[in-house]
Amino acid sequence: MPMAASEIEALIRSGIPDARIEIIDLAGDGDHYEARVMAESFRGLPLVKQHKLVYDALGGRMGNELHALKLKTGAPD
Repeated sequence: MPMAASEIEALIRSGIPDARIEIIDLAGDGDHYEARVMAESFRGLPLVKQHKLVYDALGGRMGNELHALKLKTGAPD
């Protein structure tokens, strides 16, 4: 069963409380999303570590309930 965008946002927010999050349903099927996550806590971290923080916040749902997630992360300007 696909995950709702609101559930993805809530999970990311619980793991990265300072994040500004935008979730986009890429295919309109509730199964392929893009997450744009901006957080001050990402400042100075390489993209790989930023993405790992997002995946950790999702708690192992990638590849299970959440089929595909394109990530754009960074620190706010």
